[in-house]
Amino acid sequence: MTTNGAAANGARPVIALAMGDPAGISPELTARLLALPEIKEAAHIITIGDRRILDEGAKAAGLTLDLEPSTLEDLDKAGTARHVFVDLGHLDPADVDRGEATLAGGTFATRNFRTALELAHAGKAEAVCFTPFNKKAMRFAYPGYDDEIRFVADVLGFTGKVREFNVLEKVWNARVTSHIPLKEVADNLSIEGIIAELELTRACLKEAGHEDAKIAVAGLNPHAGDGGSFGMEEIDIIEPAVAKAKELGFNVDGPFPADTVFGRALKEGYNAVLTMYHDQGQIAMKLMGFDKGVTMMGGLPFALCTPAHGTAYDIAGKGIADVGASREALLLAVRMAKKKAALKAAA
Repeated sequence: MTTNGAAANGARPVIALAMGDPAGISPELTARLLALPEIKEAAHIITIGDRRILDEGAKAAGLTLDLEPSTLEDLDKAGTARHVFVDLGHLDPADVDRGEATLAGGTFATRNFRTALELAHAGKAEAVCFTPFNKKAMRFAYPGYDDEIRFVADVLGFTGKVREFNVLEKVWNARVTSHIPLKEVADNLSIEGIIAELELTRACLKEAGHEDAKIAVAGLNPHAGDGGSFGMEEIDIIEPAVAKAKELGFNVDGPFPADTVFGRALKEGYNAVLTMYHDQGQIAMKLMGFDKGVTMMGGLPFALCTPAHGTAYDIAGKGIADVGASREALLLAVRMAKKKAALKAAA
């Protein structure tokens, strides 16, 4: 199944959905997503996994799924009236240790993810989504698995700049540094680096439908340095970066104290907050919308989205997993796929 610019032509975009960790809530979330009428209306889903694992998730959710079976080789022959399921047949439910990170679970999830990425890379899907992974399990199966960005780069040989964004309905969070020790953050800040993150943030917001996005920039130190009393990074790096960005035409302000910047963003209509390190934004975003938050990987040729929460091992198999964040992730991928296709068609 090639997309043939489906999103650009107003048709439902094709989304490759990789089943995540089988020992957590991913099977249930996958089943719940595929049963949602609004998802069927918005997108044509190709799910990759093991049908036996999916059926376990559907059973926990009290659902019966009507999916079109297909192989990877026969996707071009598959119809679009029903969501498609590609059964790799690679994990028996009897081999799943519910609530535990295992090699079997990591192998299952990494193969699903790799296959979904390859489908998008080959033009057979316009975006990729996945239900939650467990990084410990992924590392059992793929020792170099630092995070999804590293895995994507390895699988696709992608050398461009990719960044993780956290998304809520009213505000996005972008960050200058991500998965590094806190003690290394200050040494990894630069005027050029901040401007590069602002450029990627503005581009991704545009792909999500936000024209001339308004971005607030957080400081690094308490009270944004308080005029140099608590650190010089604001004066030496962040303020000059914001000033340079304004000269380049960005709709950007700051640096603002990190403990008030998200409140300001919501009150004053900023589309995104650029924070200096991981937890500076993650804590605020998860407090504001843990069950609705989406993680989006920006900078790839296609949208890549997932719920921001984890595998919730403690409630696996209980039938109480909230599909809200997974739903929002998939709908964001749909919007971005359509916008990317429209921009490409207009170029």
